Amino acid sequence: MTDTGLIAPGLAARRAALAILSGVLQKRRPLDAGLDQLAGLSTRDAGFARALVSESLRHMGALDAALRKFIAKPLAPHKAGAASEILLLGACELLILKVAAHAAVDAANQLAAKDSKAVHFKPLINAVLRKLAKEGESVLSGLDRERLSTPDWLWTRWAAQYDAGTARVIARAHQHEAPIDIVLKSPEGVFPPSEALFGNARRLSDPGRIDELPGFAQGDWWVQDCAATLPATLLGDVRGRCVIDLCAAPGGKTMQLAAAGANVIAVEIDPVRAERIKENLARIKLSAEVTVADARDFETTAPFVLIDAPCTATGTIRRHPDLPWIKGAADVTVSAGAAYEILESGAAMVEPGGILVFAVCSLEREEGEEQIAAFLGAHREFSRLPVTADDVFGHGEWITPDGDLRTLPCYLSDKGGMDGFYAARLKRSETP
Repeated sequence: MTDTGLIAPGLAARRAALAILSGVLQKRRPLDAGLDQLAGLSTRDAGFARALVSESLRHMGALDAALRKFIAKPLAPHKAGAASEILLLGACELLILKVAAHAAVDAANQLAAKDSKAVHFKPLINAVLRKLAKEGESVLSGLDRERLSTPDWLWTRWAAQYDAGTARVIARAHQHEAPIDIVLKSPEGVFPPSEALFGNARRLSDPGRIDELPGFAQGDWWVQDCAATLPATLLGDVRGRCVIDLCAAPGGKTMQLAAAGANVIAVEIDPVRAERIKENLARIKLSAEVTVADARDFETTAPFVLIDAPCTATGTIRRHPDLPWIKGAADVTVSAGAAYEILESGAAMVEPGGILVFAVCSLEREEGEEQIAAFLGAHREFSRLPVTADDVFGHGEWITPDGDLRTLPCYLSDKGGMDGFYAARLKRSETP
């Protein structure tokens, strides 16, 4: 390995990273939920800790395979404590972040010294990371990184749902952190340096601190992945019309609809997340009726209903690299069941002749295509209103043979990709 000479932040950042990573891998605690460990760190240290954990998870399968080249047998957590996580972080520093070898190895030794079980494996940790510093790059270059860093439960599903080649390009997209997209309230607003994508969606050129960028304080834009903007656009012209936005947090679609002139009723079950919608609306200077309620119990009607249903969110793995390691196939079944209940309830809210859009940020057919197939089979009063190329800014490749929207992380690859989304547009008949 070539020593870049990069000296990373100190031990406090790495201790925080270790606590977060151990929470993800040992307790299946979501990465975002562990970020409270960064409290008290400087901006620089917090940024390093977050990057260290994120990249360790993003490349975990390949890093683990590289480590196993120098370890005779796996370390049992009940005996070795956090030794495996310490090794993984060290490997990430050396091979992904390219931290100076002496700094990465010394930090790992110090982390092991503070763990009552891992301390007994300190000589092993030291020896393995020193070998990795010398030989790791050549080992890593010989591995199938995309396959190794995608758990079997996802790889086999994607190969079956799409094909082996598509599964690989999806996995390749997950090897890179997602760029940050923003949505303009109107084209005339103030916004930071960025590249136009489609509609009012733009991709930031140099994100920096979001709240310090031009136009943020003025409320001229908000952060939202470009793919996530598409479901709301499928409703068409909503100006002056009532739209019910179910499962509305964090509010991007609510703001899209309000900016388009709709009278929005945003329904969110979580009071904290509902408050966040209100805060976002206030900053953007838009108005909507925000209601705290379970979408399955909410009762009113409107000509337009948008459902961004709960799901496993496998279309957002670029942003949430912990997802493959804290979820499994059983989670798909559970999420699909809850989402179908919301779909049934949302459909009852659609007035005769009205439009229903159902969306999920999942790559799994059970949460998308199969939901709609089952629903249409049970509800003759609804029919599919096929998505056209004009609806998705000319990108006909985003439309399935059935006429639904399906984006993949590997789409727009020349611009940095996009989230994976599925959406179907349905129309209710004029008569019961």
